[in-house]
Amino acid sequence: MSTQAKVAIGGVAVGVLLLWLLPFWAAVLVMVGIPAAAYLTLDPSQRRRLRRVRRKQLGR
Repeated sequence: MSTQAKVAIGGVAVGVLLLWLLPFWAAVLVMVGIPAAAYLTLDPSQRRRLRRVRRKQLGR
């Protein structure tokens, strides 16, 4: 199993756990807020690199 698959499975597990433990709006806020905050902490050069890698994975 690839590392990305393990991360995806872990993310789904954490999301289900949050939905079970917290009210819906709080769980959604955590699931959307953490990745958004992590993206905003990147330098502009790191953001450009991340966008470039995403485009390559999409086949552009």
